[in-house]
Amino acid sequence: MAFVLGAFAVVAIGMVTWVFNASNARIIENERAALVKQLSALLPEGSYDNDIVNDTVHWVEPDLAMGKTLTIFRFRKNTRPVAVVIPTVAPGGYNGKIKLLVAITQEGVVSAVRVTSHHETPGLGDKMEIERSDWINVFKGKSFKALPESQWKVKRDGGVFDQFTGATITPRAIVQAVKKTVVFFEANREALFLPEHIKD
Repeated sequence: MAFVLGAFAVVAIGMVTWVFNASNARIIENERAALVKQLSALLPEGSYDNDIVNDTVHWVEPDLAMGKTLTIFRFRKNTRPVAVVIPTVAPGGYNGKIKLLVAITQEGVVSAVRVTSHHETPGLGDKMEIERSDWINVFKGKSFKALPESQWKVKRDGGVFDQFTGATITPRAIVQAVKKTVVFFEANREALFLPEHIKD
């Protein structure tokens, strides 16, 4: 009886381990596929040909990530730099932090901005979501060459970016976060495409 129970336990443990490993591999693959889809939507199709998930650089940048290490994704075409996608946190949202992805081309032009996480008021602050409004597209094509740094503000503060009707705090926080991201890019343009390292 002890032998039978022992054998049963070994088989059961083996099955649980196999199921866990198979499920874990599937979860990792699904997460990778979701990340690739999210990142690739920020750049025009065919504009890059590298493995964007694995072509990254890690950077400690308190102003953008509130003290955490950023994982910055690099886009290349025929090994030449095309763009980066920089995760950014806007700390001044109405209901807390707003997490963003900011895509910037090698020329310093914003390709796209997308909100990945927030706690803003439904029906008001959530107009930053691409599924609810096209407001977030106001950053597309913007750069410090086309728009002076001093103009990167909502209109109420003397800048050029629209605010939401009845809500200024949320768009103000996002505009400032995107501006800081472009400042960071301009200051580190060349280093961002160097071989993998942790920069602090």
